[in-house]
Amino acid sequence: MFKESDKEFSFETEILSKGVYIKNPTTNPEVAPIFMTTAFNVEDLDALEQRYDERGFCYNRNRNPNRSALAELMTYLEHGEDSIACSSGMAAISTAALSIVKKGDHILSDMTLYGESMEIFSDLLGGYGVETTFIDFTDLELVKKSIRPNTKMLYTETVSNPMITVPNLRALADIAHEHGALLVVDNTFMTAALCRPLDLGADIVVNSLTKFANGHSDAVCGALTGRADLVAKAYHLQVLLGTQADPFSSWLVQRGIRTMDLRVPKQAENASALAHALAKSPYVLKVNHPSLENHPQHELAKAQFKGFGGMLSIELPDDRQKMNKFMRALHFAHYAMTLGGYRTSLAYPVLSSHSDMSEEERLKIGITNGLLRISCGIENTDDLVNDFLEALEIAYKD
Repeated sequence: MFKESDKEFSFETEILSKGVYIKNPTTNPEVAPIFMTTAFNVEDLDALEQRYDERGFCYNRNRNPNRSALAELMTYLEHGEDSIACSSGMAAISTAALSIVKKGDHILSDMTLYGESMEIFSDLLGGYGVETTFIDFTDLELVKKSIRPNTKMLYTETVSNPMITVPNLRALADIAHEHGALLVVDNTFMTAALCRPLDLGADIVVNSLTKFANGHSDAVCGALTGRADLVAKAYHLQVLLGTQADPFSSWLVQRGIRTMDLRVPKQAENASALAHALAKSPYVLKVNHPSLENHPQHELAKAQFKGFGGMLSIELPDDRQKMNKFMRALHFAHYAMTLGGYRTSLAYPVLSSHSDMSEEERLKIGITNGLLRISCGIENTDDLVNDFLEALEIAYKD
């Protein structure tokens, strides 16, 4: 037994060490245990060097069994060579960007992104001499024209937040590589259950595992996956910045991912049914979802994804009183400052994800004061659709 001794010490010393090391530990548990420890002990300096050589577990900020297990799972899911698990989706995005660009470099980014992703590029990196240009990534000719000699990274989402546009990932990867840049793709909305950006040419894929991958709205976590050399650079930076996922969140997300392939297709099915129903409603001005044949990237989405995803957005008349009445009339869909959970939720980008943008900036990318983002859950499809239609009738009929 490690550090076992027959020598007796005082009570205040013994209370610190008794029961620390489990005698006859069980093996092959049905569910992996949670390693809630900041460090792992070694016998001596030779053992320490061996631990280093084996890339074993020494200190939690460097490696933890739960985080390593989650990284292994994400590498499999995204068809990458390696992964790191991060403390949040934002940590994954910022770690990826900081590992690629430096002062004097240029980022070319889609202009319809999660608002705080845009802030990382414009505010954080901008303050360190990295310039970002935001353009419409569905316009490939514009993308080509906007590349500069110092462009190091193209950044987009598999489905944009909250406008639900769909970029051509393979074409973007070709453009990036032709100019010596890397393509980084946020796959949060689709997950590997519906899309694998690395298979389409992306160099790095980031995920907010807080959302659809975990699916239970009980853990904040993220991941970065890609080529081994790129992930190694990101890992080194992560150790310095401390953007690692904690053991418990890693364990929770790994648990959630086990049912992802059951949940996400159902969420996509519900989103498609809801989108088609709302598109026929006289109270809805516009519906954004790739399953609709009038969606500008409908055919691309069919070819690029295994499903159309669980996210949609709708535009209602700019009348906050009626929007509030509509939301209060819903029986189970609720407002939440997150998405991707097993229950359907709503968000209002004007007051949440894009609240730091001016109205002029929001309108430029289509975020009107009547836009609501909907994250579909796994409820009965008819219950979900009927609840939305009835709530619209209550709020807008008069």
